[in-house]
Amino acid sequence: HVQLVESGGGLVQPGGSLRHSCVASGETHMRYCLAWFRQAPGKEREGIAGVDSDGSISYADSVKGRFTVSQGNAKKTFYLQMNALSPDDTAMYYCAGRSTPGGGTWDSIDKYGFWGQGTQVTVS
Repeated sequence: HVQLVESGGGLVQPGGSLRHSCVASGETHMRYCLAWFRQAPGKEREGIAGVDSDGSISYADSVKGRFTVSQGNAKKTFYLQMNALSPDDTAMYYCAGRSTPGGGTWDSIDKYGFWGQGTQVTVS
C-alpha cells in the first residue's frame, strides 16, 4: 500500500508562485507514475502533470510552460512548481500514484489507485 501526503497549497496573488509537494511512503514500485490532478468547483477533475519512473514528464496544455515537475533527492518526494498563477488555477490539487507507467494515459483518473488528501490552491 502506498500513502501520499501533500503540502504546499495556499492563497497567492495572480502572477505569484507556489510549490506543491507530494511525499510517498509505503510500498516501493520500480515502475510507477506520479501525477497531479486538480478540481475546481463545478468542474471535473483534470490531470495537469505526470512523471514516470523513467523520468519522462507530461503536462497538460493549460499549465505547460508555467508548471514544472521535479523529484527530490529522497526519490519519494515530488514537487510541482507553479508559476505565473492565475485565478483559473484556483482548485483543489491532488497527487496520485499508480504502479504502472503513465505513458499516454498519464491523465486517466481511473488508473490511479493511490491519492493524496488534496490541498487547496486559491489565486486571488
